[in-house]
Amino acid sequence: MKKRILVVMVGLVLLSLAAPALAADEAGAGAPVMRDVWKFIAAAFVLGVAAFAGAFGQARAVASACTSMGRNPGAAGPVRITMLLGVAFIESLVIYALVIAFMILGK
Repeated sequence: MKKRILVVMVGLVLLSLAAPALAADEAGAGAPVMRDVWKFIAAAFVLGVAAFAGAFGQARAVASACTSMGRNPGAAGPVRITMLLGVAFIESLVIYALVIAFMILGK
């Protein structure tokens, strides 16, 4: 079962990478330069890694804060404020990655 899911996921990734080539009208008109294709791949990679790392960091922060509040309910207020501040900083890093992806694409 896991092997089928892996094959489907790899097939979807390969299909998404081939989308610019399949969308071209003619061979010479408007065909993307190879350098432009690598720009799109780099931007997608940057956003994918940033989104994964941000989501992972936020999940760990919230889980740790919930554990801390469960063990010491009296400290729930400061823990909640600190958690929200940390989550905001983590999210700002993901937004910076979005800005970097736009810079890579030149838009």
